[in-house]
Amino acid sequence: MQKLSIAVVGGGLAGCECALRLARSGHAVELFEQKPLFHSPAHVSDHLAELVCSNSLRSDEPTSGVGLLKAEMRALGSQFMEAADACRVPAGKALAVDREAFARNMSERVDAEANIRLVRQQVQSLDDAALEPFKGEGRAIIVAAGPMASEGLSASLAGALGEKHCYFYDAIAPIIWTHSLNMDIVFRASRYGQENGDAEGEGDYLNCPMSREEYEVFYQALLDAQKVAAHEFEQEKHFEGCMPVEALAERGQRTLTFGPLKPVGFVDPRTGRRPWAILQLRAENANSDTCNLVGCQTKLTQGEQARVFRLVPGLEKVEFARFGSMHRNTYVNAPHVLDADLSLKARPGVYLAGQITGVEGYVESAASGLWLALLLDARARGLDLAQPPAESALGALLGHLQTPAKRFQPSNAHFGLMPDLGERARKKDRKALYSARAQEAFAPWLHELKTAGLA
Repeated sequence: MQKLSIAVVGGGLAGCECALRLARSGHAVELFEQKPLFHSPAHVSDHLAELVCSNSLRSDEPTSGVGLLKAEMRALGSQFMEAADACRVPAGKALAVDREAFARNMSERVDAEANIRLVRQQVQSLDDAALEPFKGEGRAIIVAAGPMASEGLSASLAGALGEKHCYFYDAIAPIIWTHSLNMDIVFRASRYGQENGDAEGEGDYLNCPMSREEYEVFYQALLDAQKVAAHEFEQEKHFEGCMPVEALAERGQRTLTFGPLKPVGFVDPRTGRRPWAILQLRAENANSDTCNLVGCQTKLTQGEQARVFRLVPGLEKVEFARFGSMHRNTYVNAPHVLDADLSLKARPGVYLAGQITGVEGYVESAASGLWLALLLDARARGLDLAQPPAESALGALLGHLQTPAKRFQPSNAHFGLMPDLGERARKKDRKALYSARAQEAFAPWLHELKTAGLA
């Protein structure tokens, strides 16, 4: 095996996953991380692999696209998934983690890896002097700087691509202190928990029930509230899966009650009836002293956040541990500028990983880093690694990055990226069929990797 010398720019989810896999395969990795010298507007911790927007990694069910992707990553020995499973907090059928514990766990894994040299330095461009030793045969540069890459690196990347790169805006939900909730109103339950046999007071979520009148007051305040404006030179392009709650509200009065505030599957213990709307709170850490306002990512000003969310029953005197915010996410037009191996067509030897490629989500970002590490390791061993089958979650996600589109947009892992089933099936059965087909297709591909010593 040829021992590679690799620079990984960015100590986020994709960067850490990629660096750890390459290092554990015997390659020398220098991991460049700008913190604590520089922080993006969305980052607050000095740890690696900081989770910014939410502590939820979404569904863990194999009948969901992201749940299936997690299962495939676990089978491939993902360090990201090991850390996430070790730092799990209650979240029903979703996988949520204690953010601080997770970031600390990933940082410790990197620190303990002898083949990784962690360099606390901001890389300013693709031509930064720090990257010169990683150009040429047996070397590679991996840019995993995340969606909030520094202005200098983003500009350098845009210049190398010869076109203006795309961007969208991402919003973060507020975090509140649990002790400040009004527990005379807030109740603990999971959706359909009582119907599934949960006793009263059991469940993974805290819930703030609203009557129709209370919801209408909250809804109108949300519409009227002052928002943080974008700069004059920036055009807001929201990712559909992370719309600000106030932007969703503008689509109609019932949009929220059929979306993030939907009350189905709940009974208000005070009335014995289903509420008109419910705002759910998800534990942020293992001891549950802080909670995330589920689905309430926002670009309201901080003062307006305090005023509007305190209109929700149970949150009248709530204290904010962190206000929501909004930031720009950078990504490239992957089908146009990236080869199938995630290398830049314009800059051979330079690869991208993570959200900057056009995947969306924590799990998907780490998955792209894992895939790139597997691919580079295989090449170093003189092996030709086939791309995962298109029917699998990982294969479908990578296929999205190779499918030209008039307006290429980032995507989560979902069954819509996979080839059609090719058979008639009832709607309620389709997810299970997609999942079963994916597992059947993934198994022989995984077996080939294990036989070759790659997994």
